[in-house]
Amino acid sequence: MNASPERCNGPGRPKDLEKRAAILEAAKRLFPEHGFEGTSMDAIAAEAGVSKLTVYSHFGDKESLFIETIRCKCDALLPGEPFAVDVNAPVRGQLLRVARAFFGLMMSEGALGMHRTLVASSQHSPKLAKLFWEAGPVQVQAALAEMLGKEVAARQLDIADTHRAASQFFALLKGQHHSRMLFGCGRPTPAETEAHLEATVDMFLRAYAYTRD
Repeated sequence: MNASPERCNGPGRPKDLEKRAAILEAAKRLFPEHGFEGTSMDAIAAEAGVSKLTVYSHFGDKESLFIETIRCKCDALLPGEPFAVDVNAPVRGQLLRVARAFFGLMMSEGALGMHRTLVASSQHSPKLAKLFWEAGPVQVQAALAEMLGKEVAARQLDIADTHRAASQFFALLKGQHHSRMLFGCGRPTPAETEAHLEATVDMFLRAYAYTRD
């Protein structure tokens, strides 16, 4: 993912950019708290201090605003740097950098709130769930797959299907901690988190490290 403030702000005059930013900040607060169905454009406009017409002029409809909120949330919490590749550096350290960034994003209150929102509305709004999947998880997985591909080319890793490996890596990272947080059963301590991340990376490398003859 190539994060950039400009993509979240969009083009326009400074005052327009300020209003757009205020709308997005309001949406980031309200969607996780009240869910997609429970958050109205009127409430977002009031929270942002703008008119409802201004909200619609910037984002078109509530679905578009929700998806843009997802994109900006991912850009803010998981910028492109974790996926930068240095083929001369140990691959373990690079994977740990990705693991720490992704785990921090996944376990943030905003991300957990969005996850609950999507699960709650998926039966009524399957299109919304699909849009979320494409705007968030698909983009993050593609970025890791690209990184893994570069490490394969440099003979640091031996992976036949980098997209599948990226999916496996993120699934390992979630482990039980993500489910426990979703159910409100407690957050892991910093020591538990680091031990989990290192064990995940080491397991991944045992499967995919390049073996030199």
